[in-house]
Amino acid sequence: ELELARRVNRIAAKNKTFRNYIGMGYYDSKVPPPIERNILENPGWYTSYTPYQAEIAQGRMESLINFQTMVSDMTGLPIANASLLDEATAAAEAMALCYRNLKKKKVTPLFFVDQAVFPQSLGVILTRAKYLGVKVIIGDYKTFDYSSPGLCGVLFQYPNSDGKVIDYTEYIKAAQANKALAACATDLLALTMIKPPGEYGFDIAFGSAQRFGVPLGYGGPHAAFFSVKKSLQRSIPGRIIGVTKDAEDGLAYRLTLQTREQHIKRNKATSNICTAQALLANMAAMYAVYHGAEGLYSIAEKVHYSTCIVAEGARRAGHHIDEGAFFDTLKITIRNEQAYQDALINAEIRSINIRKYDEPNTIGISLDETVTSEDLDDLLFVLGAPSVANMWQQLKPKDGGILRSNFERTSEFLTHPTFKNHRSEHQLTRYIRYLEKKDVSLVHSMIPLGSCTMKLNATSELTPISKPEFANLHPFAPAYQTQGYAQLIQELHDDLCEVTGYDAVSFQPNSGAQGEYAGLLAIRAYQHDIGQGHRNICLVPVSAHGTNPASAQMAGLNVVVVKTLPNGEIDMEDVRDKCEKYKDTLSCIMITYPSTYGVFEPSVRELCETVHDYGGQVYLDGANMNAMVGVCKPGKFGADVSHLNLHKTFCIPHGGGGPGVGPIGVKSTSGGLLHLRPREPSTGNPPVVPRVRLGLAF
Repeated sequence: ELELARRVNRIAAKNKTFRNYIGMGYYDSKVPPPIERNILENPGWYTSYTPYQAEIAQGRMESLINFQTMVSDMTGLPIANASLLDEATAAAEAMALCYRNLKKKKVTPLFFVDQAVFPQSLGVILTRAKYLGVKVIIGDYKTFDYSSPGLCGVLFQYPNSDGKVIDYTEYIKAAQANKALAACATDLLALTMIKPPGEYGFDIAFGSAQRFGVPLGYGGPHAAFFSVKKSLQRSIPGRIIGVTKDAEDGLAYRLTLQTREQHIKRNKATSNICTAQALLANMAAMYAVYHGAEGLYSIAEKVHYSTCIVAEGARRAGHHIDEGAFFDTLKITIRNEQAYQDALINAEIRSINIRKYDEPNTIGISLDETVTSEDLDDLLFVLGAPSVANMWQQLKPKDGGILRSNFERTSEFLTHPTFKNHRSEHQLTRYIRYLEKKDVSLVHSMIPLGSCTMKLNATSELTPISKPEFANLHPFAPAYQTQGYAQLIQELHDDLCEVTGYDAVSFQPNSGAQGEYAGLLAIRAYQHDIGQGHRNICLVPVSAHGTNPASAQMAGLNVVVVKTLPNGEIDMEDVRDKCEKYKDTLSCIMITYPSTYGVFEPSVRELCETVHDYGGQVYLDGANMNAMVGVCKPGKFGADVSHLNLHKTFCIPHGGGGPGVGPIGVKSTSGGLLHLRPREPSTGNPPVVPRVRLGLAF
């Protein structure tokens, strides 16, 4: 372990920790020490299982109720779930919800996305929409025709990617008049100062809870939030914690809606998501419990006032900022090319990352709670502006400030006593321990679950996640600043290829269910590339994990069920019959190996060969990969694609229901189609990197 710690330090030294003002949904934050020590680094919280068994999960479920209450209060919408995987995934889920709500089934469904939505969200929406048959229109919210036939939903960012705070009321009403839903991507910290989405009439609100005390982590993992009007409560993706009474008439919590719904509805499920970001959601909830409404408002006010100072400095330096309200982000057009180049050089000198637009001489600056007066002086130096000392008393509301504007929030939030009674460190620590003692985790006993292999993760594997060189990197940081991460990812890639027998691995999917979906898309892309794009039948054994058929329908595949024998093995005769019946349209088969019954099926090679003979691909669910490591390799006995649940097989803690990583491995037939998200045009920076939970890499 000492040798490992030294190697970790050498790798960490290859990462450069600049101050990050890039924004775009990722902001530096202060993790309160009692939360870092007592939740993030506490096995009593990070080793527990998803709370399906209510009587041994009351502590975590109370914390997740706090998360849901926080989100509902902040967004002004009554129903919130217990987190989703990330903001971009939440955006795609919002689009899918709008699509399911469409009553006009005989028209091509349309989904409008304003051009100022975060690009990573747009990227996931476009991928998901393709296989749902939804046409995505990207444009200016002011000129779009909201009466368009087939419109199922619209999406605005509030505040938007350029930092503007806009009143969308007129456009929300226009969309809803056409029976479409209005969705809003938003920011929790901003909502302490600006009107919540619910007060504008939005049907859906979502975003990232990352800036509520969760590290940047080079892009994740971060908990997304998602809230809706009451009329949509049975369509909301993810899981919801509910309040009930126990056998003795006492207050109790349990999972209510969407509890493992994939296992009930299978290919008719509303989503394939069967996990969340419980550990990160609990951190964000405790951040709100610790600070309360007043503390959060104070943090937001400091961030906003600091942004006003930078805006004033930019104007005094002769740069241009569009008129209008903002919260924490500025889009600045530098006065000329020379001044623009000077700004970039000055930022490098002061170890500062800023956003670079494709537009000539244009930069973006997003501030956060870590900003100090010294940081402001450095930013003003970058802009060639006067120092902070000359500006403290010289700002006016007309300069883009939220206070005393039409956007200022007047409604209360976080009024429940829980958000008032734990403001000191000792009160918060006692509350965290009080909840922890209600649960069972691996510090108490083993958790004998076949569906999710549970293990106590070595402390030495998890220690690096708190190191600033890993925790404080922005996902859009230039590549030369992230060489330590690049080394980790490449080494892990090579190791997983060796373990699985596959030719390439992508770490982009951040859960097993997302890995399934990404793997199926790799198969579909490969078949399209070889002129077999018409293949749309997916064979799924009746014993398969419920997410398999749910993922298949999301990928635009028609699910055909394959029988199993009384002993749990796949019925090979039925496989051959179904392959023959659908020989012209067979896309793939999804199997789990070893099976859900724990059996190494002797017919697995025969199955793979049979499907290949009929032009199909084999998707092997890697949920039970821990049983194969060092014994056999799926890429060697005929499988083409697999996802790996690294929170099961390797070293990521389960976190009480997330985080997870679901990388996909592929053979060379589809390996060439493993693409990360394209280079981000508006920053000139590399794409958001794979969400690698650090513990697994060590």
